[in-house]
Amino acid sequence: MVSGGLEPLPGGMSGETFLSDAGGEPVVVRIYAGRSVARGRDAPQVDAAVLGWVAGLVPVPRVLEVRPGDPEADVPGLLVTELLPGRLLSDVLPALDEESLVRVGHALGTLLGRLAHVALPHPGLFVGRELRLDPLPEAWRDLPALVTDASQRLAAHGWSAADLDGLDALAVDAQAQLDTVGRSCLVHSDLNPKNVLVDPDSLEVTGLLDWEFAHSGSPYSDLGNLLRHEPSGRDAAGSTYLEAVLAAREAFVPDPRPDALELARCADLVGLVDLAGREDQDNPPSVKAAALLRAQVAAGDVGAGR
Repeated sequence: MVSGGLEPLPGGMSGETFLSDAGGEPVVVRIYAGRSVARGRDAPQVDAAVLGWVAGLVPVPRVLEVRPGDPEADVPGLLVTELLPGRLLSDVLPALDEESLVRVGHALGTLLGRLAHVALPHPGLFVGRELRLDPLPEAWRDLPALVTDASQRLAAHGWSAADLDGLDALAVDAQAQLDTVGRSCLVHSDLNPKNVLVDPDSLEVTGLLDWEFAHSGSPYSDLGNLLRHEPSGRDAAGSTYLEAVLAAREAFVPDPRPDALELARCADLVGLVDLAGREDQDNPPSVKAAALLRAQVAAGDVGAGR
């Protein structure tokens, strides 16, 4: 089906996604090699099933072809989708004025609200093309367990025993707040400006990309992930953007709560701890996560360092 060459694409999956050609039309080719091998041979089918499921609810590319991998033959899986219009939000966001930030914040909040409507019976990981739910690893379900699991890696990056005790206390308090949330929903789990396409003129969302970490989990996880990447260096404009995201989401979700921002910060500890404990500490997301997490531990507050 794919007849053209492969041109690497930027974004959340740079290095594994490529622009190509099929029948004279541009397409996106995802090759499940490198870090994706660990997801198993069915990863392309899982991603294709998720895209088919959410199509019409949120803007996602249409699946054109899917092939499972064959690890024994060292053949990676393949997923071919249409190329969606728009520009990466990460490229657009820095140049937006306050009025434009309100517009894009409203669009993103509505997107978050749509995802939060996809209720699921319990937390879990999607398995197979049927998208059955397997239990989440304990570290994903319990923040203190996550900190325990990551403690040796964090210690190797210079975290002292006192630092780790402070992080554990933060995790205990955050988990207590998250335990007040009584439902699970579809979580994209990597909802950041590198995975969002927008129309540069209207600022409407034209695509939500890279669903490899999608699962059933907290309705506040995606909000926390997105707001970790809120505009920086522009206090008033950044605050306006934050307010627009929250207002649009809370107007859309079935169970709005006044403590949504606090719950989102708590849920985002999962991502922060994971990134701060990774081996590659020169990676910009890991650097940012480690600095943010240290600020939170020092203040004993998940809202610190923002």
